[in-house]
Amino acid sequence: MTDLSEKTALVTGSTQGIGLAIAEAFAAAGARLAVHGLAGDAEINDLLQHLETLGAPEAEFFHGNLRDGRQAADLIAAVNAWGGTDILVNNAGIQHPAPIADVPKDVWDAIIAVNLSAAFHTMQGALPVMEQRGFGRIINISSVQGLVASVDKAPYVSAKHGIIGLSQVAALEYASKGDPVQGGITVNCICPGWTETPLIGPQIDARAQIIGASRDVAIADLLTEKQPSLRMSQPAEIAALALWLCDPIAHNVTGTAIPVDGGWTAQ
Repeated sequence: MTDLSEKTALVTGSTQGIGLAIAEAFAAAGARLAVHGLAGDAEINDLLQHLETLGAPEAEFFHGNLRDGRQAADLIAAVNAWGGTDILVNNAGIQHPAPIADVPKDVWDAIIAVNLSAAFHTMQGALPVMEQRGFGRIINISSVQGLVASVDKAPYVSAKHGIIGLSQVAALEYASKGDPVQGGITVNCICPGWTETPLIGPQIDARAQIIGASRDVAIADLLTEKQPSLRMSQPAEIAALALWLCDPIAHNVTGTAIPVDGGWTAQ
């Protein structure tokens, strides 16, 4: 099992879905957890206690509205001051399916800010610290739609394609930096297909309404259209891959965009 003891990890958007599953996996591996996302005080307290119960020696919540580049930069600065960022997972994301002609300009700006620009700001703050420490892992949660396009998702597809390019540039710039014995510095993307998270809830509901069927039938219809395995991924499966990428054995896996999509992009 990957050992993350004495490592500090920031996972953005870690109060639910894939981000929460990654935080749980890292906690079980012994990492100190910097938690971020949308939640009330009681929910945050419960989450921090949950992560410490799983094995995190310490868990702390950090605020930051990722629509604002300054707050994204302040977020990573605060985590660096708390203990330095050994592992950064840019997971926070928003979506608003609509035809290009109908996408409000402020929606475009928000999706690009949260899904792409925020990752630039956090990476810019984290990478120099990783270089100083000799070890670093950046895992950006892109999407299958960072590899192929879908209708009615122009801002989301643009941001997810962009974060793959950003990750590849960072991977090249830092490929030879860091301590080889510790595992160096790597930058990778994970590209989930249909995964059981709150983010896809509105799409499932919309499909159910269109075909006049139950939620389960709507999910099956979506899978038939895109995902040959006909199976949803679970957040914990994405988390297991993220955890492996943090292991020193993954030192030469960098600049990749790994699909977890049931064959979607193989078609």
